[in-house]
Amino acid sequence: MSDILKSIESPVNPNIPELHPGDIVSVHVKITEGNRERIQEFKGTVLLVHNNGNTSTFTVRRVASNGIGVERVFLTRSPRIDKVVVERHSRIRQARLYYLRDLRGKKARLKEKFN
Repeated sequence: MSDILKSIESPVNPNIPELHPGDIVSVHVKITEGNRERIQEFKGTVLLVHNNGNTSTFTVRRVASNGIGVERVFLTRSPRIDKVVVERHSRIRQARLYYLRDLRGKKARLKEKFN
């Protein structure tokens, strides 16, 4: 039975590093428009990471124009993700950062974690 499950499982995307909630990341996603394909960057804070094997996901939140928050869920094993660049690690104490949805301005900042 495990051989069947392993044959169905999609391969791990090598361009995605280990992510943690609170990381500031830049996700480069392949977008198809008509017959053209381009790479679009989505830069924001990782709110949560679901490690569920084949269906592993991570959620990234950024504040767009006019202060509107935009959240996007990415599949970790997706071939549509070109690369993920971790720009900064933050010091947090929770696994899910849903409280950032209600904060604005300086209160929404996270302290940077230095090794």
